[in-house]
Amino acid sequence: QVQLVESGGGLVQPGGSLRLSCAASGNRFGFHIMGWYRQAQGKQRELVATITGGGYSNYADSVKGRFTVSRDNAQNTVHLQMNSLKPEDTAVYYCRTVGPDGDYWGQGTQVTVSS
Repeated sequence: QVQLVESGGGLVQPGGSLRLSCAASGNRFGFHIMGWYRQAQGKQRELVATITGGGYSNYADSVKGRFTVSRDNAQNTVHLQMNSLKPEDTAVYYCRTVGPDGDYWGQGTQVTVSS
């Protein structure tokens, strides 16, 4: 059973930065895809950024140029560096992994952008 533990969320002022991290454990195989999704209050969960084992990344248009996703295959971790944060980035951010072991989600970490 794969377990995902997220960290790094919190309260930040507009224009600020945060770095989210997700540590995976319990997997027998490497992950094809690791990434981040978010769900704002009253809205559907949406893709933020994903990255393949080979390092190919994909971003939502709303975060391109501001967020950077990275992963460490040896450590089974995925990170999301978020810069120039806006109030509309406020949401619960979820880590997700997809691979031969299955499709797993973390419990979520709250990011609030407010002055």
